[in-house]
Amino acid sequence: MSRKAVWTPTNTDRAVYDEISARAQTMRQNPTSAEKALWQRLRRKQLMGFRFRRQQPIDRFIVDFFCREAGLVVEEDGPVHDSPEHQEYDAQRSRFLQERGIVILRIQNDQVLHDMDSVLQDIARFLSRNDKSP
Repeated sequence: MSRKAVWTPTNTDRAVYDEISARAQTMRQNPTSAEKALWQRLRRKQLMGFRFRRQQPIDRFIVDFFCREAGLVVEEDGPVHDSPEHQEYDAQRSRFLQERGIVILRIQNDQVLHDMDSVLQDIARFLSRNDKSP
């Protein structure tokens, strides 16, 4: 018996989506230090009562943190995002998400590790403007 998918795939066949879901689970089990730190502050509805998921598949992409109620993706960017190949991938993913009404908030790993308060304020500012009261 398989678990019901949280996000219904729209453009991806089921086999590909299952592979992406398995990869997301592996990523959840091996977070970066910045992802781990931010997750400790977002989990269990700690930020304004909004529920976040981490390493969430959305169609053929995996996003770092996703708040479905607010339509917000929080992406943590490290040095790997500086390569031209990764920048093109990020741009393609951003277009896909934005076409579906999802807003992407990009945050640098260093900012998460060294200035968590301002990161949480940035996220809370967005949630306050778009409060749909979960």
